[in-house]
Parts: sequence; structure tokens; C-alpha cells
Amino acid sequence: MSNWYLQGGKESDVVISTRIRFARNLANYRFQAKYTTQEANNILNKIKEITPSIGYGLRYFNLKDIDDLTKISLVEKHVISPEFLKNYENRAILINDDENICIMINEEDHFRMQFFAAGFNIENVYNLAKEVDEKIDSLIGYAYDEQFGYLTSCPTNVGTGMRISIMVHLPGLFLTKNINKVLNVVNNFGMNIRGIYGEGTESQGDIYQISNNQSLGISEKTIIKNTKAITEKIIEQERTARKILTKNSIELEDRVYRSFGVLSNAVKLSTEEARELISDVKLGTDLGIIKELNDAKVLKMQLYTKPANLQKYIGKEIGKYERQIARAKVIKDIIKEN
Repeated sequence: MSNWYLQGGKESDVVISTRIRFARNLANYRFQAKYTTQEANNILNKIKEITPSIGYGLRYFNLKDIDDLTKISLVEKHVISPEFLKNYENRAILINDDENICIMINEEDHFRMQFFAAGFNIENVYNLAKEVDEKIDSLIGYAYDEQFGYLTSCPTNVGTGMRISIMVHLPGLFLTKNINKVLNVVNNFGMNIRGIYGEGTESQGDIYQISNNQSLGISEKTIIKNTKAITEKIIEQERTARKILTKNSIELEDRVYRSFGVLSNAVKLSTEEARELISDVKLGTDLGIIKELNDAKVLKMQLYTKPANLQKYIGKEIGKYERQIARAKVIKDIIKEN
């Protein structure tokens, strides 16, 4: 079975993935901003010790023991955060083979637990997240306050400590010039909409991340309800925009097939160029214009054109120029697959 990020899911013409993250800290340990190196190591040792009891196929890896290419490939898959890589000392991850569970240890909080699924799948991801969360709590105990809820390093995460992030592909809204209108509405509803790597990043290939920005004084059920409502509205708006585009079918077909033509024939491609072309081709595939591709091939192209995952795919480290040549070849190979 392939990893979650190579699978299609519910509403996957618009929704790429669902992620739920819990921020947690251990009771009786100082927070990351104040702890000593020894205390950080004690936390790692404690987690390593209980990993077999957690279950779910989770394995413990110290960050400094993972090679650089693998670390960057995990960031590209959104399984770990870019910030997590800024300091390798006293950090570790718990991860399973499918990579739909990844727990970062000693990031901004003692635990940043992340749970993923392809497509729009909040309930299933939430049920898994709660199970794992409660299991770990029963084994070691979290810092929790009756009045404030879960205590975290950053005040914005206090309360439920839960953030839902829905990754969406919005080329229709971009091409009909309605994207800014929709982004403003989302931001006014107590939600954030950001680039593909979260806070402070830009959209790439028409991909955005929708997430709740409130965690305190609001229940997990309400966060789920609000996120679902906003996401459903965005799906509806994006599909309406695509219908408008199909009314001028010659222009749309020309755009998506030109992009497909470049991907099918280019001898070298940069990461950025490939990303934009794949965005057009995904739109063409989802609308049934491009018959030569399917969801699985588009997902493979999206993943294996990213620098670190490209090098993992071909099995060797190469320089930037060689990657441009390899990227074009990998895309051609994926297109030709049966």
C-alpha cells in the first residue's frame, strides 16, 4: 500500500490533504524555552522508553541520526515543520511506516503530534489523533489546567492545543481573479489561509492551507464544525470558478494542454516551473480535459519533483542543474507509466 500522500481522497479535486496537530507538554517538566539540555535529553529518554507501549507502528528516531536528504524530504511532504530542522540537538520524531502519524519531540512544545489523510477527512483523522493523544497521556501525563486547558509554549495554542489544517488546490479562483476575495472572507471568519508550508509562506502552485486560529475558549467539536463549514464553502466557490472557466473551453483547454505539452517534452525543469505546470495539469485532469493522466500520476509528479524527494526517488544526490534534467525525465517516466 502506498503512503497517504500518494493516495486520492474525498473531494480530492480541491482538497489535497487533512492534518490535525496537537500541541502538548509533559507535566512536571519545564517548557522548551526554559529547559536545560539535560532536561531536554530526559524528555527524549522518557519518550524512547514508552514508544513500544504507544503502539500504532510508531518508531523512534533521533533527528541527528537522520540524513539531511531524508529530513528535507519529510519537510517537503509536510510531515515535519521547517522550524524543526533549524536545530538538530535534543530533538526526535516518532513516525510510522505510512507516515500518517508523525510526532515531533522538543519542537516549540515537548510534543507536536501530527495526523494526516488524503482528501477531506476530518472525522477519521480526528478519531485517530484522539486515540493516540489519550494513549500517550495515560502513559506520561500532560501539563493541563482546569481553567485554561492544555498548557503550551505559545499562548495561541493554549486550550485545546488543536490545529486543523486543510490543504486546498484553488486554480479556478486564481484564474477567475476571485482568490483575494475568498482569502479575505476566510480570514474574517477566525481562520487563517496561508501558503503550503504554513505561517509566513506563500502559495505555490495555487495551493493554500486553511487552519483555525483559535484554540482557547472553544471546544474541539466547534473547531471541527467551523473548519468543515469554511472548507465546504471554499470547495463550492472553487468548483463554481471552474464551471465559469469551462464556459470558455478553448482558452482553458489551450492552457492545460500547453502545460501538459511542456511537462511531456521538456528536457529540464526547475522546481518552481514544474509546480506551476503541474497545477494546470491537475486542473485539466480533475475536469476530465486531460485524459492521458489520472490522480495517482499527478500526486506522484507533485511529490517527486520536489528537490529532496526527487533525489530519493532516483536514489542519489545530485546538484541543482542535474536535478532540473532529472526532474524532466522523472515527469516523462510518470506520464508514460501504465
